[in-house]
Amino acid sequence: MPRLRSVRIALVTDYYPPTLGGVQTAVKALAEALSSAGHEVTVFCPLAPGAAAVDSAAPVAPSRAPAVVGLPVSRVFRPDGYPFAWSPRQVRERLRQEFLRRGIEVVHTHSEMFAALGAIRAAQELALPVVHTMHGRIDVYTANVLPVPAVTTVLLAALHACQVSHAGLRVSGDAAYTATAVARRMWKLMLAQSRAAAHVIVPSAHFARKLVDQGVETPITVLSNGLEEWVLAQVGTPVVRTLTPGQDLRIVWVGRLSPEKRPEVLVEAARGFPDGVVVDVYGDGVARSAVARAAVGAPVTLHGAVAHSEVLSAMRSAHLLVSSSVDFDNQPMVMLEAIATGLPVLFCDPDLAEVVPGGGGFPAPTPDAAGLADVVRRLRTTPALLADASAAMAAARASVAQPVAAVVSVYEQALASGR
Repeated sequence: MPRLRSVRIALVTDYYPPTLGGVQTAVKALAEALSSAGHEVTVFCPLAPGAAAVDSAAPVAPSRAPAVVGLPVSRVFRPDGYPFAWSPRQVRERLRQEFLRRGIEVVHTHSEMFAALGAIRAAQELALPVVHTMHGRIDVYTANVLPVPAVTTVLLAALHACQVSHAGLRVSGDAAYTATAVARRMWKLMLAQSRAAAHVIVPSAHFARKLVDQGVETPITVLSNGLEEWVLAQVGTPVVRTLTPGQDLRIVWVGRLSPEKRPEVLVEAARGFPDGVVVDVYGDGVARSAVARAAVGAPVTLHGAVAHSEVLSAMRSAHLLVSSSVDFDNQPMVMLEAIATGLPVLFCDPDLAEVVPGGGGFPAPTPDAAGLADVVRRLRTTPALLADASAAMAAARASVAQPVAAVVSVYEQALASGR
């Protein structure tokens, strides 16, 4: 199929700024990059009260900036503080109307909740191809965030199956990550959504292998996320980190304060750090109070949710980023930002080694507080290791640009597939 000059694209997500998170950052970056490349992009999402959205009754005109359309939301239910797209019928009807009005050609979903499900249903009714990006492990997220997951995931799976068929799907309990009933229930949900798409994008090879192992037959492309142009502009040319005598080793942790991210592991590790090591934690979430209690008396400062620009500034002045999650993150956007700023990464999950450029990071020998403390003590006494890792990260800066051409190629494949 010949390359399309311009595609009218719907990016549909249950998570978008002003709320904070990796999916929000990834979708916003993709939307702006596609728009800058000349494509007509509209983002559809549930918006927090007071957040800006376009007037759906206004004329649609080509623009380099992506339009943002707010979807109907629940007045009472806000899981983990996020606006929740509801009801399914209202969401689906709003999307169907907007897809028709805007002449949408490709629907690209980025989540597994009701904004994305409504988009799949609307796309099916209009015979539009769906591309789905599987950003993360909803099985781990729900097990850690939903109240009484053994019960609430039953309801979630049933509601999901009302929108996208789960018929005929089976999930084996042979793998460690599918050992529980909750995990298998959520994996079936992910398989159903993959089956409903013409093409699946996954930002990491380790997650793609799991999807294939669980029986996904939809074409899968492993394709890295990328950063927004303004992020790259703000961080500027990365500076190789050096740790001089008498200077504190500054560690940053950035993300959602939630059990699956395991911020408390870093706080525990910090109690065993040598003198001259300080930790700054940026982010908020359901585990904020627990982390704050654990941090009392430790060399840890909790900054809460701050502007993205402030996070980038903190990363530029830090010596090390710590990623404490295990068997959850797919491709943390903060790791891409670390590459852009030349900031080395200490990580607990061996799967995330594929995200870190060669020589740019330090895998913890064990995924616990002792493992983190062991590496930090080594870096404190051998600062040349930090400088070498920082240089490796800075050298890979070009790898975190948005892969617009590759994404559009997937859209073209989806259009050609007839699904």
